[in-house]
Amino acid sequence: MSDSMERSCVMCQKSDKQIPLLQMSYNSQSYWICPEHMPLLIHQPDKLVGIIPEAENMQAG
Repeated sequence: MSDSMERSCVMCQKSDKQIPLLQMSYNSQSYWICPEHMPLLIHQPDKLVGIIPEAENMQAG
Protein backbone atom coordinates (compact mmCIF):
# COMPACT_ATOMS: atom_id res chain seq x y z
CA MET A 1 0.00 0.00 0.00
CA SER A 2 1.38 3.36 -0.96
CA ASP A 3 1.34 6.34 1.40
CA SER A 4 -0.71 8.23 -1.21
CA MET A 5 -3.57 5.74 -0.82
CA GLU A 6 -6.14 6.00 1.93
CA ARG A 7 -4.90 4.42 5.12
CA SER A 8 -7.09 1.58 6.35
CA CYS A 9 -6.74 -1.56 8.44
CA VAL A 10 -5.78 -4.58 6.34
CA MET A 11 -8.36 -6.67 8.23
CA CYS A 12 -11.46 -4.51 8.83
CA GLN A 13 -10.79 -1.70 6.31
CA LYS A 14 -11.62 0.99 8.89
CA SER A 15 -9.84 4.19 7.95
CA ASP A 16 -7.65 6.39 10.10
CA LYS A 17 -10.62 8.76 10.23
CA GLN A 18 -12.56 6.07 12.14
CA ILE A 19 -9.95 4.40 14.33
CA PRO A 20 -6.27 4.77 15.24
CA LEU A 21 -4.02 2.78 12.93
CA LEU A 22 -0.51 1.42 13.35
CA GLN A 23 1.82 1.34 10.38
CA MET A 24 3.82 -1.78 9.66
CA SER A 25 6.36 -2.56 7.01
CA TYR A 26 6.79 -5.98 5.41
CA ASN A 27 8.83 -6.81 2.31
CA SER A 28 9.49 -3.10 1.71
CA GLN A 29 5.74 -2.33 1.63
CA SER A 30 3.72 -0.29 4.11
CA TYR A 31 0.50 -1.63 5.61
CA TRP A 32 -1.85 -0.41 8.33
CA ILE A 33 -3.55 -2.36 11.11
CA CYS A 34 -5.89 -1.25 13.88
CA PRO A 35 -5.30 -2.07 17.57
CA GLU A 36 -8.15 -4.61 17.53
CA HIS A 37 -6.38 -6.70 14.88
CA MET A 38 -2.80 -6.20 16.10
CA PRO A 39 -2.95 -9.50 18.09
CA LEU A 40 -3.48 -11.36 14.81
CA LEU A 41 -0.22 -9.96 13.50
CA ILE A 42 1.58 -11.10 16.66
CA HIS A 43 -0.09 -14.43 17.47
CA GLN A 44 -1.88 -15.59 14.31
CA PRO A 45 -0.10 -14.20 11.25
CA ASP A 46 -1.57 -17.07 9.21
CA LYS A 47 -4.85 -15.08 9.29
CA LEU A 48 -3.12 -12.49 7.08
CA VAL A 49 -2.45 -14.98 4.25
CA GLY A 50 -4.22 -13.73 1.15
CA ILE A 51 -4.38 -10.22 2.60
CA ILE A 52 -0.67 -9.36 2.76
CA PRO A 53 1.56 -10.81 0.02
CA GLU A 54 3.86 -13.57 1.35
CA ALA A 55 2.21 -13.52 4.79
CA GLU A 56 2.60 -17.30 4.79
CA ASN A 57 6.28 -16.65 5.55
CA MET A 58 5.49 -14.74 8.77
CA GLN A 59 5.97 -16.56 12.06
CA ALA A 60 4.01 -16.07 15.26
CA GLY A 61 5.84 -14.17 18.00
